[in-house]
Amino acid sequence: MRCFRALSSLLLGGFGVPQRSKCVCLMGSACSLLLFWGGGRSWSAVLQIVKESQQQHGLRHGDFQRYRGYCSRRLRRLRKTLNFKMGNRHKFTGKKVTEEILSDNRYLLLILMDAERAWSYAMQLKQEANTEPRKRFHLLSRLRKAVKHAEELERLCESNRVDAKTKLEAQAYMAYLTGMLRFEHQEWKAAMEAFNKCKTIYEKLANAFTEEQAVLYNQRVEEISPNIRYCAYNIGDQSAMNELMQMRLRSGGTEGLLAEKLEALITQTRAKQAATMSEVEWRGRTVPVKIDKVRIFLLGLADNEAAIAQAENEETKERLFESLLSECRDAIQAVREELKPDQKQREHSLENDSGKVSNIQYLHSYLTYIKLSTAIKRNESMAKSLQKALLQQQRSDEDGKRSPRPQDLIRLYDIILQNLVELTQLPGLEEDKNFQKEIGLKTLVYKAYRCFFIAQSYVLVKKWSEALVLYERVLKYAREVQSGAGAHRNSLKELPDVQDLITQVNAEKYSLQAAAILDANDPHETESPSQVKDGKPLSERFETFCLDPSLVSKQVSLVHFPPGFQPIPCKPLFFDLALNHVAFPPLEDKVEQKAKSGLTGYIKGIFGFKS
Repeated sequence: MRCFRALSSLLLGGFGVPQRSKCVCLMGSACSLLLFWGGGRSWSAVLQIVKESQQQHGLRHGDFQRYRGYCSRRLRRLRKTLNFKMGNRHKFTGKKVTEEILSDNRYLLLILMDAERAWSYAMQLKQEANTEPRKRFHLLSRLRKAVKHAEELERLCESNRVDAKTKLEAQAYMAYLTGMLRFEHQEWKAAMEAFNKCKTIYEKLANAFTEEQAVLYNQRVEEISPNIRYCAYNIGDQSAMNELMQMRLRSGGTEGLLAEKLEALITQTRAKQAATMSEVEWRGRTVPVKIDKVRIFLLGLADNEAAIAQAENEETKERLFESLLSECRDAIQAVREELKPDQKQREHSLENDSGKVSNIQYLHSYLTYIKLSTAIKRNESMAKSLQKALLQQQRSDEDGKRSPRPQDLIRLYDIILQNLVELTQLPGLEEDKNFQKEIGLKTLVYKAYRCFFIAQSYVLVKKWSEALVLYERVLKYAREVQSGAGAHRNSLKELPDVQDLITQVNAEKYSLQAAAILDANDPHETESPSQVKDGKPLSERFETFCLDPSLVSKQVSLVHFPPGFQPIPCKPLFFDLALNHVAFPPLEDKVEQKAKSGLTGYIKGIFGFKS
């Protein structure tokens, strides 16, 4: 009975095809071994297997070649394990997986990996087809091969040995690959029907399981929704274009099959609108716009800014900022190319009397202003998210993650202040007093916040006096902003409120003073004998009692060694004073005798006559 209960539980509880395994029967020696269907590896969902394989083997970074190699290696391992080889090294013998040999769920995995290998090769060729258009034919061939394997998987899953969930997943997988093939053939109606079928199946599967299991299905639905909208647009539904643009802006850019087509479509639509755009007005001056790339960028600027304001999370907002800055750089580069030729002629065409720059130079300043302003908004958004992270860190410490520090915010505000300096140096705005005044007030606001976070970093290392001085500097900047705002109050609405900063600084000052007093009176922080700063050895501090742990260590300080130099009395000097009173004998007789010696004495000496 135990064997049959185990058999029934495994058949009812497992997914996919049950695997042949062994179970020992405990009823007696007559029934010693029984084979039944069940146990072994459990068959996971098709989509789950596909997603896990793709994320772990290259597709996280868009490396389709790596994923294709993984599929080939896994197919080789599966064929070797199942003894399902296609002949030998000398002869090829084709084999097909049939329902009769479907005794292991790995036979289904074999066909699934065949389809994934063909699909990944097609996506690899799609990347290469941008520079080599002839590869598109090979791309379509591999997609047809993937669809063929998916059809075989769907046919095998119709067997009674496969559960209902796996059957539905096989149908959705087949519809997905069919939709991709029809999409590449530009058969919009057939592609839309296939994608809708796939979407319907995954939505029903998501509703049938728990939230954790439904995440994968919902992600797949979100992936194919832009494809459905694009097919509807090509069929004739004009409202799908607006939905496509909103979906692209909300997600910060589309990836996969639709990315290039959608970007080209949006560019084409904006190009049609740009044909009617001839000029732009900024700070009281109207400038003609003759460059198509600049027109397209300026038309999409409002949509991009609206999408940034409606972004759901910081990651999406960051992607949108990067996309907008990239488009702005391309527009600026197009203007720079127009500035290069005939530069001398353009300089002579300046209106020297009024001090105005040329129209193309003023347009370049306008685009540079947009780029710098966008960079400031991006850094300010990052600073706000870091401030929230700092507050959360103070309330609860997170494990396993690098905690944000005030120094990170200081770096962001340094970049913002550098961008503001570049704004004041834009050609054509040197004489604009209102603009310079606005930039000056914004600079004071960001300087105040920068000083505030520098003070916060000093507080962390208990440098109370430095932090207090910086807090006073913050209050000084904030009061200057409040006194100088006046007519520029509307331009400062987007900036952080300095009044909140003043309130926070006042609170921080009081807490800082209290912390400094407690730190000064803390007995644990008093100078201990082991922290004596004068470095006196034991021989010089016998008069004071202290517990010095260094006395029992190997580096004990008893005396100064080597000893220092000290003054000592020198050796006495002796002077001979009696020499001054000594009378020497007369030497006149010897001096005279020496004087008489001459030629006569020489002759006498020769002949031997001596006196």
